[in-house]
Amino acid sequence: MNQETTQAATAVRHFTLLLSATRRGARLARLLTERQLADWGEPSDVAQQVVAELAANAVLHGRVPGRDFRLSLRLDAAHTLRVEVTDARGDRMPRIKDSAPECAESGRGLRLVAAYADRWGVDEAPANCKTVWAELAPDRTDQ
Repeated sequence: MNQETTQAATAVRHFTLLLSATRRGARLARLLTERQLADWGEPSDVAQQVVAELAANAVLHGRVPGRDFRLSLRLDAAHTLRVEVTDARGDRMPRIKDSAPECAESGRGLRLVAAYADRWGVDEAPANCKTVWAELAPDRTDQ
């Protein structure tokens, strides 16, 4: 669902989509982010990385068989992009691992999100779900 809202000469753009909680769904989240931001005329390199990490976490750690995850992008008038990924495991809150060795194949995703984002966090969502979000200011979206 794509929606554009104009209020008092400020445009807020939204993109929201349910995707299967599979590796293919996570890959599609990244590709759709690239395409949507291109449609909006916004750079997407950093946003793609953030979406890739959050979607991969939703698939690996937030998956419940038969339930999808939701990708939401919100671009405000100041060109701050808010990325949200909602999954079905509200009982498994993400945290940055302090002890992930540099050579480990996992455990660094949220460190990347924290490095790219101006702010990030986790909110409870209805139906025992959670939403992991990150906000990217305009100067950080094309690093």
